[in-house]
Order: sequence, then structure tokens, then C-alpha cells
Amino acid sequence: MPDPNLPPLCDATSVAVRREGGSAMTGAKTAVAWLASVAPDPEACRWEWERNPLRGALLPAGRLWDVLILPGELGYPTLDVLSRLIDRLGPVLVDFGDARMGFFVPPGTAARWLGTGVRTAGRGTWIVVPYPGRTTGGVRWLIPPDGTGTLTDPALLELAMHEAAAGIAGNEGR
Repeated sequence: MPDPNLPPLCDATSVAVRREGGSAMTGAKTAVAWLASVAPDPEACRWEWERNPLRGALLPAGRLWDVLILPGELGYPTLDVLSRLIDRLGPVLVDFGDARMGFFVPPGTAARWLGTGVRTAGRGTWIVVPYPGRTTGGVRWLIPPDGTGTLTDPALLELAMHEAAAGIAGNEGR
């Protein structure tokens, strides 16, 4: 049983999805398994989340994913551009004040990221993650993980950021 004095290990919700064979599967459970797999103790993480899906999980970045954290005023237009470029986006978190938006990208991206104004969470950092489809501690999913490991391509994210920033600059110049 997890120690209640330690940070929570994980969190999630239940959204039904269909597999190719037609059998029903709980999408959130698959997403929980994917997220929890990076925890120091994945079984304890899943156990804690199943018992209390309203708690967030403190999970290490840099194993299956890194997170690029954009200011909200750039994040939303970037998400809009990305959604026009690709059909399937990786997970995206946002805080309640919409001040920051976190795009899940392949591991190692944070160490190589050179852009300014973007915070990174990679190897050696931890991030609070809500249960898929839930809200926890002021953080919610705009795009919850689907459990397949889909991540946002950092090159496409950078392209979308440039296009979004140009649009913002163009609107301010009018």
C-alpha cells in the first residue's frame, strides 16, 4: 500500500474505445497503463489511480516522453495550427489559468530544445499528471493520452509554433 505521506503515484478516467477486432476496451485504463509504466513502481501507481482517480500522479519525464511547456497565449494558436497539420496529436496538458500548455514529445527532445520562451521537462524532472479525462490540482488534459504512445513530433510542433507566433505578431501589428 502506498505511503500517504509521499506524493501520489498516478491518476485517470474511463472512456470506452473499440479495438480493431471490435471488442470494447477502456481507453483510460490503457492510457493509465501507459502513463504508469514510467513510475518508479508502475503497479503501485495503477493501484493508487484505480482507487482514487481524482488524485494526480507525480511522474518522471524523460522515459517515454518529454514535455515542452508553452505559454498559453502561444500554446492555443500552436495547437490550432497542429490540428490542421496532423490528424492524431500527442497528449496535451493545460493548467486552469490557461497560462501554460504542455505538449508530450519524444524523450530526449527537452535536452535538444533550443527555442526561447519554452520550458522543458525531460530526464531528471517530474510532472504532475491527471488521470486521463480528469482534472487534478489545477491541471487538465486538452488531449488525453490514448495509451498507444502517440506523441507530438517536435519538428511539427516547432513549425506550428512559428506559424502561430507569426499570426500573433501579425494581429498585434494591425
